Amino acid sequence: MHEVKDTVRAQVRIGYDGRVHKAFRGHRARERFDHEVRVLRHLAARGCDFVPRLLETDEAGLKMVTTNCGRLVEQLNPERQREIFAELEKFGVRHEDRALRNITYRVADGRFCVIDFEFATLLDEGGGTGEVSLKP
Repeated sequence: MHEVKDTVRAQVRIGYDGRVHKAFRGHRARERFDHEVRVLRHLAARGCDFVPRLLETDEAGLKMVTTNCGRLVEQLNPERQREIFAELEKFGVRHEDRALRNITYRVADGRFCVIDFEFATLLDEGGGTGEVSLKP
């Protein structure tokens, strides 16, 4: 496996098959894991095709496996970056970490994608009770 990220909050690796393996650890690891899984399921149910698809979860180990959304983007026009994150809101999600490190480029179809949803906000969730977020 190729290591992509190794911090106090998460370890991310890309397997030889291209799948992305993310292990949550550190402060509020259980909540962040549960929330990211919930957001990815929400986006899948709404047909959002520019985010990772959840393939497997290991609740006991706080690990998940997703599809790969391409390679990290090193440079992008700030206006285009805002447009990409704004497009998520059409699917009921506001990304709360709108950094360039959370945008990838999928060569197969020339699409910019968005990753890392542990602090995203689900808009108008919970039966109309408002937003659901782990935003710090």
